[in-house]
Amino acid sequence: MHNEFKPNLSVVTGASSGIGLTVTRRLLECGSTVVAMSRQLGGLGELAERFGDRLSWLPGDVTQVADQARLAQRASTLGPVDCLVPNAGIAELADGLDLAAFDRQWAVNGAGALSTLGHLREHLASQASVVFIGTFLEQVTFPGLAAYIASKAALRAQMRTLAVELAPHGVRLNMVSPGPTATPIWGTLGLDEHALGSVADTVNQRLLTGQFLEPDTVAQVILFQLSQGARGVYGQDWVVDNGYTLR
Repeated sequence: MHNEFKPNLSVVTGASSGIGLTVTRRLLECGSTVVAMSRQLGGLGELAERFGDRLSWLPGDVTQVADQARLAQRASTLGPVDCLVPNAGIAELADGLDLAAFDRQWAVNGAGALSTLGHLREHLASQASVVFIGTFLEQVTFPGLAAYIASKAALRAQMRTLAVELAPHGVRLNMVSPGPTATPIWGTLGLDEHALGSVADTVNQRLLTGQFLEPDTVAQVILFQLSQGARGVYGQDWVVDNGYTLR
């Protein structure tokens, strides 16, 4: 992959931890310059020490238009964007009829991703690739996460039509939907340690491997979607879930 995939400039949001941090690291290892935006520096500090000025970090929130504009401005000074991963996302447990919970999660998971693409659209390279982040939960159910799932499902619906609209401009748009992955987002659900352990045990029983995915497993699929190896793929949602949705 490293020998074949050498984007000049990539942009990743939600880049300070989990899948976003791993995608950022992988893109840097492929030789790309990366503009990374996140609310906190997190694990990007270590990458900055390793890769120097090839990593450009902006503190920012994808729900804020001013921050999105700064992201686009920074990218425009470095050249056309070859790869874009609007990865920023949140999840919270809430009643399925709690519309305020949906609004909060849609603002980041859906509108945030669309805003990132909208602000960077004119700065995309002629053969750019964009990958949205979905969720395997669209195919199953998970009590308490209806609003989260709905935000990702709505983004997927828009992704498919946008893929058709952007294709004439040489831009490929797809989605990767991770299954249970060992990332910090699980710790933001508001569950205590015992409850989290119980959920993990239940989930593991459905996974063909018996264990959560590592962020790098998902990142490798995202990188392939970004690469020219997937140049014939448009508007698709690839589920990476260790077989969870097969049961």
